Amino acid sequence: MNEAATSQVRWLLVLWLFLLSAVSYLDRVNISIAGGTIADSYHLSDIQLGEIFSSLVAGYALFQTVGGLLADRFGPRRVLTFGVLWWGIFTALTAMVPANARNAFLWFCTVRFLLGAGEAVIYPSANQFVARWIPVQERGMANGWIFAGVGAGAGLTPPLITYIMVQYGWRASFWACAVIGAIAGAIWFWIARDEPGQHPRVSPAELKKIESGLTIVEGAGDLQTIPWARVLQSREVWAVTVSYFCYGYVAWIFFSWFYRYLAKVRGLDLKSSSFYSMLPFLAMLVCCLAGGKVNDWFTKKRGPRIGRCIVAAVAMAVASGFIAYGSQVSGTRLASVVLAGGAGALYLSQSSFWSITADIAGRCAGTVSGVMNMGGQVGGAVTGSLTPWIASRYGWTASFLVASALCLVGAVSWLLVDPRKKFAVATPQDSLNGREHGVVQANLKA
Repeated sequence: MNEAATSQVRWLLVLWLFLLSAVSYLDRVNISIAGGTIADSYHLSDIQLGEIFSSLVAGYALFQTVGGLLADRFGPRRVLTFGVLWWGIFTALTAMVPANARNAFLWFCTVRFLLGAGEAVIYPSANQFVARWIPVQERGMANGWIFAGVGAGAGLTPPLITYIMVQYGWRASFWACAVIGAIAGAIWFWIARDEPGQHPRVSPAELKKIESGLTIVEGAGDLQTIPWARVLQSREVWAVTVSYFCYGYVAWIFFSWFYRYLAKVRGLDLKSSSFYSMLPFLAMLVCCLAGGKVNDWFTKKRGPRIGRCIVAAVAMAVASGFIAYGSQVSGTRLASVVLAGGAGALYLSQSSFWSITADIAGRCAGTVSGVMNMGGQVGGAVTGSLTPWIASRYGWTASFLVASALCLVGAVSWLLVDPRKKFAVATPQDSLNGREHGVVQANLKA
């Protein structure tokens, strides 16, 4: 293969991370589509169904930091491969709950919790890949593609799961998701490498371009010491974590409850619900890509404060307006479109979260992004149970207004972030020498 054909290996791997991201959300959102059938089959209430939804997000949240540590220690190739295979196993186990099981609720909660624990590795691993492979000036676009997989996977889920359910039953839809994941994980292990210098198809020109824009030195000590004191005392880490909590709360309303909301509250039939519940996820896909492009453009032209932070704050504030207005609209189809606009605006900010953690954390990007993502998934776990509780007492409009208010909190939190504050990572050799290993700073406009 000639050099020209091998000069974009990093973008091939980003594309595969997009596919793995889509698979992860296929495995998460499938139960929201099958939830009505499962609830009827096992005599579960909406509150119990919400607790099953929350079980996955709870496992996902609790193992975020562990997932980040594993990615930092063992690299994104092996950790992500193991994670994808884990997802396949527990997705399949979801379909194996016996029809007459006496403890079906407990079984579903346990299996979904363990599925979430396995899925915790995906985005910390992806962020560790970004920190090692993607120059700073391209990270917004790379993260835009990776998280566009969220919209693609969640958007594909309603028609795919609905079709398989109608043709073959809900269990078959989970088996199909498990097989898709196993194939995608095997291909990732085959094509990926932890460092660009290890990949046989990375050309010298591409390697030079990558290394010129990294905030870490390739191969600069696999066993680095995580600066936990700096992580936990960092205003930036706490601010993005709080913002991501708000982000996660709002996003999981769409992942867990939007399909059910359209069918049960707005009165759409199965096929109509399937179609309109795709709209938020298609908006997420488009806006992830647009947000990544805007993020990189403003970062290059106006610096990371504008490109990373202000773009995210504005996007979340706009999402708040869309969601508040959409909850008031009487027409079902118009409400679906407006709320989808809110989901899209929310995802304009997505690449900022992950780009900023790669920028400031360097080689411990997996750990720092894991801390941040734990906040997001705690928000998701809360919304799984709190949303139906609020709806049952105050109505679904109130549930969406709470989400709108949290978007504003998330927007304000971004104003506290200074992207110029970067961590230094100490390696064992540096400790022996009595000094801290410095990180290579990217040539960013502050």
